[in-house]
Amino acid sequence: MNIGLIAHDAKKKLMQNFCIAYRGILCKHELYATGTTGRLIEEVINLNIHKYLAGHLGGQQQMGAQIESNEMDMVIYLRDPLSPKKHEPDVSSIIRLCDAYNIPCATNLATAELLIKSLERGDLDWRDLYKG
Repeated sequence: MNIGLIAHDAKKKLMQNFCIAYRGILCKHELYATGTTGRLIEEVINLNIHKYLAGHLGGQQQMGAQIESNEMDMVIYLRDPLSPKKHEPDVSSIIRLCDAYNIPCATNLATAELLIKSLERGDLDWRDLYKG
């Protein structure tokens, strides 16, 4: 399955730790990330990540296009709702696209862990049928 990974600046370390903790699951799937987030994840889990541009330079739009094409199966978008920076991408467009195209999306660590464990159990295998 194709998994999209995005993290606001204040959540990039949390995303790295999440990917370290769930490397065993993530290594079985295709990973896509916005530029800086992807590079930081690669550094800690030593897996190949398909990297888009940085989120604020168009990476979020690139991931959005993949969602619209039904080529993304799950998105983990660790966002910082309390202190968003002006240069960070707006989370609402990715969430709106995930809602429109029925893509599971997590915006916090608790939901991300639920999704990744569901993925491991096979609970998201319906995506293969949905894409068919």
